[in-house]
Amino acid sequence: MLWIPFTLLAAFMQAWRNAFQKQLSKEVSVAGVTLARFIWASPLAALYVWGLYHWQPVATPEFGLDFAIFVVGAALAQILATALMVKLFKLRNYAIGAGLAKSEAILAAVLGVAFFSETLSLIGWLGVMLGAGAVFLLSGASWRQLSWPVLLLGVASGLAFALTSLWVRQASLVLELPFPHGAAWVLLLVILLQTLLLTAYLLLRDRATLAALWQRPQLTLAVSVCSCVGSIGWFTAMSLESVALVKTLGQVEVLFMLLISAFVFKEKLQKADHWGLALIVLAAIAVMWA
Repeated sequence: MLWIPFTLLAAFMQAWRNAFQKQLSKEVSVAGVTLARFIWASPLAALYVWGLYHWQPVATPEFGLDFAIFVVGAALAQILATALMVKLFKLRNYAIGAGLAKSEAILAAVLGVAFFSETLSLIGWLGVMLGAGAVFLLSGASWRQLSWPVLLLGVASGLAFALTSLWVRQASLVLELPFPHGAAWVLLLVILLQTLLLTAYLLLRDRATLAALWQRPQLTLAVSVCSCVGSIGWFTAMSLESVALVKTLGQVEVLFMLLISAFVFKEKLQKADHWGLALIVLAAIAVMWA
């Protein structure tokens, strides 16, 4: 059951990371906000791996072709997902934008069962569906009045996040290392690749954005630290349990997001938020029971 506390840690830290990203997005481009998620996370992830080996030495992993494909796919998909989420922040309020991206849970369930040999019990599927209903309520949308740009960006972001999670889990399983070393290596290599790719892109295309991040060290560091700790939680939990169950329980992040949205950003929430929150609680209970 260790996947449960790691998932709750990840959800809590991700809610704060999204809040800091929202603040940064007011002054920095989408690419810059996305890079802020990784730029200081690489040394933190390296320190985490070093700490694990100092605590419990294990064999150095062998990185094969399958592992490389999963890591590259996860790195690129997460960059895309983060960029789409930042665009969501500019279209709707913080809670709605990030809430729509949580459609990743049901997408991860469908893709995991269809293509990654994952299985879900009936109670597990019930939890996933309840979580999907909660996401719809929290989006503030209705069937008659859907905002198509917001909906499409949210689903696209959720799909990219779902693929990221599934490929991260596969990479961890391929390494066949003891818990939690495999997840730590995947975390380090994914973040390192993302940092190199985005930094190289901005050096070639938009050096002003790098300067903007340099001029905002505290906010950039806050995004990176929350992202790294959150990723440790996600990657570790997904090495232990099905992505769909982890991501469904992880929707308690919306509770944290709603609190941040109301008390930090002073944004007004809809009455449907209370029903959405209730569904998230039921979904969390279902997946833990499953």
